[in-house]
This record gives sequence, C-alpha cells and structure tokens, in this order.
Amino acid sequence: MLLHPAPCEKSFLCRFTTLVKCYIHFSLMKNTINKISLIIPVYNEEENLQDLYSEITRGLSGLTCAFELLLVDDGSTDSSLGVIRALAGSDERVRFLSFAKNCGQSAAFAAGFRYADGDVVVTLDADLQNDPADIPAMLDVYAQGVDMVIGWRAKRQDSMVKRYASRFANWVRNRISRETVRDTGCSLKVMRAQMVKRIPMFTGMHRFLPTLMKLEGAKVAEVRVNHRPRSKGVSKYGIWDRAWSSAYDLFAVRWMQKRHIGYVVSDTNVK
Repeated sequence: MLLHPAPCEKSFLCRFTTLVKCYIHFSLMKNTINKISLIIPVYNEEENLQDLYSEITRGLSGLTCAFELLLVDDGSTDSSLGVIRALAGSDERVRFLSFAKNCGQSAAFAAGFRYADGDVVVTLDADLQNDPADIPAMLDVYAQGVDMVIGWRAKRQDSMVKRYASRFANWVRNRISRETVRDTGCSLKVMRAQMVKRIPMFTGMHRFLPTLMKLEGAKVAEVRVNHRPRSKGVSKYGIWDRAWSSAYDLFAVRWMQKRHIGYVVSDTNVK
C-alpha cells in the first residue's frame, strides 16, 4: 500500500510537515462505514451485467455494512437497460439512472455521485476487467483513516500497445500535475462520498479523481488489485481518443491546482 499526502506548492519543510501529519492521521484516525454506493457506468454491456451483479453480491457478501448498486446507463443502444431494469426488479439494492443519450463516463460518474446514498462511494467499470473481490480489502484500507483508495493494476491484462500507452500517459499526467499516482486510469476506487461530491465536475474529470480529491484535502492510498482481460463485448475507448482529451484536460487540472481556494474555519457561530 502506498499513501499519498495532499500536494503542497510551498517549501520542502511545508511538504515534509504535511507528510508527517498525513501519517499521523493515517495511524490514529479510523473511518466508520455505514453504507456503500457502488457506481457503475454502463454503455452497451448487456453480456456482462448479470455476471457483474453476481460477482459483486458474492464478493461483498461478507460485509457487515449495507450496500447499493447504482447503475448509470449512458444511452446504451443494446439491451443493457432492460437487463438493468430486471436486476432492479429482483433486488431492491439495485438502483439505476438512464441517460436520454450517450454523455460519457465522466457524466455517468457525476450523476452517480449526486444520487448515491452511501457515505462511501466505490467506482468500477461494467466490463468485468475490474474484480469486485478486491473491494473488501480496499475498504479495509479506507477504514484505517484515509479518504480515498485507488486500485493499482500491477499486472494489466491488455495489449502491449495499450499497456505502454497507458504508462506513458500516466507518466505525463504525474509530471505535469506533480503527482506520484501509479495508476490513475484504474476505475476501481473507494472514496469518501461527502468529499467527492464537492469536487468540480467536468468532462474528463474521472481521469483526475485522485488529484481533485487531494485539492479537497483527501489522504489517498494505493493498493494492488486484480485486472482481467475483457471476455465479452468490445472496448469503447481508443488510445488516441483518450490521449488528446487527457492532454487538454491535464492543463486545466494544473490550473485548478494553482488557483484552488483552500481554507479551514477555526471558529464560527454559523449553524
């Protein structure tokens, strides 16, 4: 597990002090989890949804807290919505939103964050490449006192071209945004709901969730997770599509880091 403190633009002493505070916070504070909201964008994944539901319910069966599945249909043109409705009809823990047209993954996550009932949010893809069996271990790390846990796909099951393109993009993203995140592209993440609902929502924001959470003061940890090859359906994203859009968004995020307003109220009589 790797722990990331919130970034600081000031001196080495400031950064060192922040790091020490971060580890003290991590060592002493504990998080209580009352309910988990799993937010899953869906776009033409009719073949995977039943298996996804089965894996999630089996993987989370040992949890003592409540959980919900919030499936966001992103204007699917296959029968995904019908499968989602059937799942919701058979299990009250399954809730769904359906977009009138395809709006993209960031919009799906933004809508999910808005309508999530849980105090903890878990995001993952619907293509079964993320393994729901990793979620309990990530929740254990979250419970130790951090605000966000990122999945790190140490052994990616993608083509060589896709793996190297992703590594290069991650390096560029870290270089410009002054991050050290190993795998910001992994959709499997655990986040404090109250905090993630405060971050700015824009197209492409899902690629920068760790950085945006840190702007809100989040303590972020990374853990190794399983990654599986896609067995059904087709990928919805091309390498170059993501490269150009990520580059455009990256400079906007860097601007946000420089211009972010952060403050702590020491006293007030406001209710």
